[in-house]
Amino acid sequence: MASIPVFKVSVPEYKLKKIIFRSGLVDHAATPWYNIKIPKAYWEKRPDFESIGRKIDGCLKKHFLGKRVAIRALGSSEHKGKSADEVIAIIKRLGHDHYNLSRKGDRYENIDNKKIDFFALDFRVKPSGEYFRQFVEPFYFWPIADREKPIKIDIAIVYDSAKLRRVVHRYKGRENEMKKDGFVFCDPEKKADAVLGIIKII
Repeated sequence: MASIPVFKVSVPEYKLKKIIFRSGLVDHAATPWYNIKIPKAYWEKRPDFESIGRKIDGCLKKHFLGKRVAIRALGSSEHKGKSADEVIAIIKRLGHDHYNLSRKGDRYENIDNKKIDFFALDFRVKPSGEYFRQFVEPFYFWPIADREKPIKIDIAIVYDSAKLRRVVHRYKGRENEMKKDGFVFCDPEKKADAVLGIIKII
């Protein structure tokens, strides 16, 4: 297993309040968020994304300031039967969390049938940068559009961008939009070596 540091960030306000989602009902008080509408109960009980993002950003800047990184964020709840620590152990061993090729939800298919190891956002970590809100907020809102529960991010993998290669791809139904969030490892035999660290959010 690779010697990959794990940094813990405690975010006590990052709680997903239990809400009963009754499908089939029209919520006339729904609030627009980009191109979807969020039921009033979910909107009113949303976490403080800005405060949460700022705390996780603090950890990122403390350990990776000035580095060009690619961040893959995920919720261990999407890995049924596995705790956050178990998912982290898999990441340390494999270099990623895509251990089950039949697991739904990873959306690795693309119309050009290009190989993609994982999806991530890449950037250089700057002192004034604001990063993790753009991970935390969509993970809460987007699943609601599919009548599913919000996802709480509790793991973020920090990759060395220099050890990755970008894969420009297109999704079905969005053929005119080139997506730049796909990546493959430069060295498929040493995938874990591309991991600079893991942030565990508790």
